[in-house]
Amino acid sequence: MSSIQEIRAERLKKIEILKAQGMDAYPSSTRRTHSVERATQSFQAIEREGSIITLAGRIMIVRGQGAIMFADIFDGTGSIQAVFKEDVTDSALFNLFKDVIDGGDFIEVTGTLFVTQRGERSILVTTWKMLSKSLLPLPDKYHGLQNEEERFRKRYLDILTRPELHEMFVRKALFWDTARSFMKAKGFLEVETPTLEVTTGGAEARPFKTYHNDYDMDVFLRISVGELWQKRLLSAGFEKTFEIGRTYRNEGSSPNHLQEFTNLELYQAFANYEDGMKLVAELYRTIAQTVYGKTKFTRGEYTFDLADTWQRVEYSEEVMKQTGIDIHTASDVAIVEKLQTLGVKYDGNTRERLIDTLWKYCRKHIAGPAFLINHPKLVSPLAKEMEGNAVLTQRFQPIIAGTEVGNGYSELNNPFEQQKRFTTQQELIDRGDEEAMMPDDEFVEMLEHGMPPACGFGFGERLFAIFEDRPIREITLFPLVKPKL
Repeated sequence: MSSIQEIRAERLKKIEILKAQGMDAYPSSTRRTHSVERATQSFQAIEREGSIITLAGRIMIVRGQGAIMFADIFDGTGSIQAVFKEDVTDSALFNLFKDVIDGGDFIEVTGTLFVTQRGERSILVTTWKMLSKSLLPLPDKYHGLQNEEERFRKRYLDILTRPELHEMFVRKALFWDTARSFMKAKGFLEVETPTLEVTTGGAEARPFKTYHNDYDMDVFLRISVGELWQKRLLSAGFEKTFEIGRTYRNEGSSPNHLQEFTNLELYQAFANYEDGMKLVAELYRTIAQTVYGKTKFTRGEYTFDLADTWQRVEYSEEVMKQTGIDIHTASDVAIVEKLQTLGVKYDGNTRERLIDTLWKYCRKHIAGPAFLINHPKLVSPLAKEMEGNAVLTQRFQPIIAGTEVGNGYSELNNPFEQQKRFTTQQELIDRGDEEAMMPDDEFVEMLEHGMPPACGFGFGERLFAIFEDRPIREITLFPLVKPKL
């Protein structure tokens, strides 16, 4: 078996052969008249008329010898077999094809459509030209790239040789298109908010920190899709807004977590978390039905149907049922002991982190679809408290396949209460909690000017990963990988 270096050296020689024959290995244009998809859709009419057409694409497989050669050409819209015959193709170009062509090359072929004796739709080539000579080979047709890191590092080859991935990313585009269309149909205005912030708000996460040279100050990449900015827009008089954008969290990786991902966040004035739950259930069903034509899915051990009635899971009751811990009265020591008994790892020793970790253990036992409600105020610094119970908040989280796939609440618009909770978050930061929310005094000032009662909600790519029954890293086009040493 030849080494990569030997293959590359051999292909470099073929470029010289092309040059000697007056053919550019990397021309700037093509005379393509049809995509493969269009040619296939109109195949019978084109064949009947005997029209001469020009196709272009990458050679995935080349085979044959003697007086006939075959090449499977793929252009991103479909594949077609190109047939080169010594008595049909220009003789000089036929010989050149045999001398220089390799799998992976991009070529242009001109000819007529026909059906082979084996019933395969093909193009009979009269002339061809090189569009881009490949110097390195494609992965093995049947096995592709095997090493996971190599697959992510060379994602272009991974997608090229695994059609199911290509189709998945087409579905992902439809996933976000459907969400966008749904929001606009409901009267929401699409907006853009800053990705560089002086303080990160809207979530509890460790941010990425960078430096702004012109302003001579530290800034952070946002950890939410403009939550505190979109609330400012509510104060400005916009009734309904949403944004689809990238967010960044400097945290660990897992099947459900990445450091960079896409989220959608929406905000609606004069609505509360009850309105939000109705909207979200309809949104998720719409996405599922539009993208997949169904509402019932299986992910690992879980099976769920978004068309079912969404049960409501009460935060503290569920924790009590599964662990025997009353999160409102149990001591931190008791919670730690329970986590250790359950074999659950936890980061940080603040009460907020301990309670959150205990809940995350419990959620794995819920298939859904469900809404988690009645979160403790301690773990919900931006949610309005429950009327008649100041310990709980008007927050909701969709739970599907043991995973949180969104977060929403009746937005806190009381400046006094917001300042108090920011103070609590600052105390957590001072005690070393790197995921606590940074206080934002200018946001509190906005609340003092007045913000209407509102509901906010956000969800991200994790939902798509669950629909696809894949880890979130797999449904990302180019996940971050460490550079080769």
